[in-house]
Amino acid sequence: MPLKAPSFWYRDKSAIATALAPLAALYGRIAESRSKGTAPYRSRLQVICIGNVTAGGGGKTPSAIAVAEVLKAMGELPVFLTRGYGGKMQGTLFVGPKSSAVDVGDEPLLLAQHAPTMVSADRAAGARAIEATEATVIVMDDGFQNPSLAKDLSLIVVDGASGVGNGRVIPAGPLREPLDSQLPRADALLVIGDGAKAAPLAEAFARGGKPVLKARVAADCDPRWLGVLPAIAFAGIARPEKFFATLRGNGARLIDAHAFPDHHRFSARQARRLLAQAQTYNAMLVTTAKDWVRLPDDDSTPQGELKHRSRPFPIAIKFEDAAALTALLKKALRKR
Repeated sequence: MPLKAPSFWYRDKSAIATALAPLAALYGRIAESRSKGTAPYRSRLQVICIGNVTAGGGGKTPSAIAVAEVLKAMGELPVFLTRGYGGKMQGTLFVGPKSSAVDVGDEPLLLAQHAPTMVSADRAAGARAIEATEATVIVMDDGFQNPSLAKDLSLIVVDGASGVGNGRVIPAGPLREPLDSQLPRADALLVIGDGAKAAPLAEAFARGGKPVLKARVAADCDPRWLGVLPAIAFAGIARPEKFFATLRGNGARLIDAHAFPDHHRFSARQARRLLAQAQTYNAMLVTTAKDWVRLPDDDSTPQGELKHRSRPFPIAIKFEDAAALTALLKKALRKR
């Protein structure tokens, strides 16, 4: 069952974080040893990894989609490679027309709307399977800390408003490994949105002579429909408040907003409550594209009715300097 990130991860001072420091040190040493003890498989295709240095979402999947769209505009044939978090299917498989979130997870369904998508917890096996297709480049959604597959470009995504939180390692903070072990493996940084929290990380990349790109979250549709009726929003993503703020910024009149853990599976009871609230207030239900694809299509269940009566609000990552991203990708493609 996915859990929400603890609030103390994003506070500068916390007694809980201090108490968990010994466990964090142990976790960090284990993570570092995992990275150093594996001989990675090197694919014949270039591997572009979109990852982050912290646990939880930072915009990796929409950033991976944006990168794939740029690659397609360059004449490349990208294929996504992702773990498929939350899916029950095992092994290595392509997302197909009949794939469901139960089978492959929610994010692969979003990726597959833009390019062929391979789901494989074993990233090296996934890369080998992609090599048998017409693909010219692999785009990894997450997997920066996975040492089994060599990367030609590792683009780290960070939220401008949250940065790396308190700068501590799990469980005392959101870092997946100590920063000093992660930064040498990273090639460039993408800061999404405004805020000063990501400034120290951006400065560290700049000192190392590594590119720092900037982007923002924007509506990937005409947002005027948001203002037609009052709205009730619900989201089971890593940072639901970002989605709610995006809705308000695009004209939504939110009368309520329900936050759930990332990759949340909505229960029948939760679906009924949302549907009843919308009926009581004559409001429309709005959710993320990721939550919407995770809901079942079967209208005979409360969850299926919730999907039928909800509307997803799609977002996209817009780069401030698209030419800088293109140059970065061209450089990576020339490596081999």
